Amino acid sequence: MSNSVLGPAIAGFLLGASLIIAIGAQNAFILRQGLLRSHVFVLCLICALSDALLIAAGVAGLGTVIARSPVLIAAVTLGGAIFLAVYAALALRRVFDPHGLSAAKTGETRLGAAISICLAFTFLNPHVYLDTVLLVGGLSAQYEGAARAAFAAGAMVASFAWFYALGYGARLLRPFFERPAAWRAVNSIIALVMAGLSISLLWRYFAP
Repeated sequence: MSNSVLGPAIAGFLLGASLIIAIGAQNAFILRQGLLRSHVFVLCLICALSDALLIAAGVAGLGTVIARSPVLIAAVTLGGAIFLAVYAALALRRVFDPHGLSAAKTGETRLGAAISICLAFTFLNPHVYLDTVLLVGGLSAQYEGAARAAFAAGAMVASFAWFYALGYGARLLRPFFERPAAWRAVNSIIALVMAGLSISLLWRYFAP
């Protein structure tokens, strides 16, 4: 992979990972199913493909619209920087008030019901549209051609990597994820990455 697309791919991966690795209903559900070894592959695939679809829509649609408007580019860049800074602050707050992520040991769910729950966690969450369509799609406007595609691909790979790692690694990682100290470390990393991305956006915008 050439340097012209490697940088955007890494940036997209870091952004996608920072946005997706957080304690929430969707991750808790995947962790629970992973602990039960119940429909793990299908559910992880649904979550990852849903993210990929929304990211592609944002990059192909919103990203193109924003790319043609300097005013919108400025708005998304500054808005994205603020959004990432707020997420960093929230992650930092969770460092000082962490909670373990628990999951039930029992309660097998039928495939149809599990898919319905998974889709609800994904598409009924307003943050998923803010993260994927607006933020990732909008920030992709700073790239063109292959670099923009690489940025989107990096964000998509982060989703696939996270969901399958969480789903299949759940049984091994259960003691880790149930300890507040572990989430303190995870949230510290999230805060640092998001703060770094926010600063880089502001630097790129205000640099002469």
